[in-house]
Amino acid sequence: MNSDYLVKSLAFNGEIRIYAARTTVLVNEAAQRFAAYPTGAAALGRTLTATVMMGSMLKGHETVTVRINGGGPIGLIVADANAKGEVRGYASNPRVHFQYDSGKLNVGMAVGTAGDLYVTKDVGLKDYFTGQVPLQTGEIGDDFTYYFTQSEQIPSAVGLGVLVNPENEVIAAGGFIIQVMPNASEVAISTLEKSLAIIRPVSDMIAAGMTPEAMIAELVGVDHFNVLETLPLAFSCNCHKEKFTPGLKSLGNEELDAMMKEDNGAEVVCHFCMEKYHFTADELDMLKHHD
Repeated sequence: MNSDYLVKSLAFNGEIRIYAARTTVLVNEAAQRFAAYPTGAAALGRTLTATVMMGSMLKGHETVTVRINGGGPIGLIVADANAKGEVRGYASNPRVHFQYDSGKLNVGMAVGTAGDLYVTKDVGLKDYFTGQVPLQTGEIGDDFTYYFTQSEQIPSAVGLGVLVNPENEVIAAGGFIIQVMPNASEVAISTLEKSLAIIRPVSDMIAAGMTPEAMIAELVGVDHFNVLETLPLAFSCNCHKEKFTPGLKSLGNEELDAMMKEDNGAEVVCHFCMEKYHFTADELDMLKHHD
């Protein structure tokens, strides 16, 4: 399997900024961890892809968290990413599947539009930056396009795609974010608009073996961009066993005693990655409040 990575580039002498990513491996890992159905995998995968690209716009220890809650059957979708290309995420109910008559996955129906897209950036200051926009279509790409234009005041175009086979495996995933700089000329903008009108779906391009660089070339022409940076991407969760001890402690002695007696221990599951952590009866005993 080709590895996942992201390319940051500038096109037309710095007038347009383009991020493009292949996320097949990380999206498939998320889909398998959550046993997601195809539409659930596509919704979660598109969100992870957009979030990891937004993470690449950050610096140092900054992080970004995206929450999408459209009132649809998939429930809440959450993803967070850092500047190092690491992302994790989950959906409340990833086992949803809807498609259009054409066979294309109907992500909008799974997500719904009766809600908002929230973006929270932790840039190491006391206050977080938070942006919020109403969902437009629930297809996620359109919703991020609207978010950048409205909340960050950057005219943008976001393309996201996830292709899932009948065995529920993600066989192609990726995306791009195009941002128009204030100095962009009419020529650059109209060139871009023309190619966006005819470009193939992202999932088709990735499935055909196109790299992030090839996707950018498809958008602006092979001679009109230069690569600033490439960044490897991965599904990565920072959970560990110790993180769950305060939560268990807070249950109180009676609840801990019941777990020790009935289950001879406890199993805790991280909702971001489904990793399981086992606590023995002795470990639970040590968490009890001893007066």
